[in-house]
Amino acid sequence: MPERTSVLLTDLYQLTMLQAYFDRGMGETAVFEFFARKLPDGRNFLLAAGLEQVLDFLEGLRFTEEELAWLAGTGRFHDRFLASLGKLRFTGDVEAMAEGTVFFPDEPILRVAAPLPQAQLVETRIINLLQFQTLVASKAARVRLAAPGRLLVDFGLRRAHGAEAGLMSARASYLAGFDGSSTVLAGMRWGVPIFGTMAHSFIQAHDDELAAFEHFARSHPQATTLLIDTYDTETAARALVPLAHRLAGEGISIQAVRLDSGDLGEHARRVRAILDEGGLPDIRIFASGNLDEYRVAALLADGAPIDGFGVGTRMNTSADRPYLDCAYKLQEYAGLARRKRSEGKATWPGRKQVYRRYGDDGRTAGDVLTTADDLLPGRPLLEPVMRAGRRLAAPPPLAALREYAQAELVALPEVLRGLDQAEAYPVTVAEPLRRLADAVDRRTGR
Repeated sequence: MPERTSVLLTDLYQLTMLQAYFDRGMGETAVFEFFARKLPDGRNFLLAAGLEQVLDFLEGLRFTEEELAWLAGTGRFHDRFLASLGKLRFTGDVEAMAEGTVFFPDEPILRVAAPLPQAQLVETRIINLLQFQTLVASKAARVRLAAPGRLLVDFGLRRAHGAEAGLMSARASYLAGFDGSSTVLAGMRWGVPIFGTMAHSFIQAHDDELAAFEHFARSHPQATTLLIDTYDTETAARALVPLAHRLAGEGISIQAVRLDSGDLGEHARRVRAILDEGGLPDIRIFASGNLDEYRVAALLADGAPIDGFGVGTRMNTSADRPYLDCAYKLQEYAGLARRKRSEGKATWPGRKQVYRRYGDDGRTAGDVLTTADDLLPGRPLLEPVMRAGRRLAAPPPLAALREYAQAELVALPEVLRGLDQAEAYPVTVAEPLRRLADAVDRRTGR
């Protein structure tokens, strides 16, 4: 079972609104949808991630006696309201895009329909979970598109913004197409393949660099990657050649060397030449060190003989675009469509569906945003995943979601797969949704 997240990991205004709803008896069905208002600059698409953690949270939603006692001690809430919180469970329905689905602005990737207090209370945590994993998955997908066929490993735990962020980054990046992670708990929890090499401290702890290499190789005879840039990269590569041949005679295999500093492309060329001339063409070169999709693409475009990359900080923090302009907004209450009209933040009202069309080449050709009851040609992207507070199916294996995400990326038009800003993907707002928005505006006197 996943670890429980306290319901108090929320914004205060969720609870103050809940007491006001309680006092007024406002408990009819509310519909909220999560969507991105716009793409981050430089991005051509987003990749949905984080649904599994949202459903875990909703299924486990409850206040403990300790939490209720603390709330009582704040003096902000009255006893009848706090007693109602003790009985609160999530009993609503959820529809969502599958994790790994490519999506675009204004398209809801998750819809919650539940009694108003329940649907309101979960807002903060839902945004927290979906925003972060979607952001990292979208960044990781760009790295994968920049390095087709190369080994990609998440290296970002140590500089992630907290333990949960590091763990969820490992999950999101694997979903988006990375081959694995250095984060061990991701392997235990989701079956993410785990990879590791060694730190410079291991080399420094030995009096002799070559002795460090041999010590490590003998300890891990079937899976050895050696870090060779602690002192002088090319000197270490030359010293490694006779050692690798000697160890191979004993059945000990050195699989790769890792470069972590300096001009990675130039070092890779020199090391490749040394290894090839030394009769070690099968030893691969793995690079790390402040990498992102732009640096990876530049290295490969320059012909650097690098077989794999460890990508960390810049991906796990989505360093160039560290937040997603997204929202979880009320779209319907008590059977009536609702609409926010704030300047620059207006929403389309009501329950919605997204239909995706494909061209003869199998590539995505355009989406239509419409009302949930409007049946259109194409593939509907939102599907039921929870009814009455319980999942409709067991969580799919992360490996299966990864395969699905790769199919989604393959289906993208070529221009959207690049790193340069492209013309916006066509998302059309259907006439029934436009009519609904006009009706809401007339009803509310706008």
